[in-house]
Amino acid sequence: MLHRIRRLFTIKTKFEAFLVIYGLACGATERGVHYLGKFPGWGGWMLFALCPIAVFMAGAKILDSFDVPD
Repeated sequence: MLHRIRRLFTIKTKFEAFLVIYGLACGATERGVHYLGKFPGWGGWMLFALCPIAVFMAGAKILDSFDVPD
């Protein structure tokens, strides 16, 4: 039973990986908008810029986990 549940949370294809990365990017952008509201000015924009950068790094790690056919 646990094996079936674990399979739900396993990324099997690159399409699923791109969907996960898209979801992370939407959440990071939303968090960045909240940072802009809470910290107006230069500090808010820096925090806003760091949120998508974290998604880029996580997305690269997710995509690197797939094998490239020779």
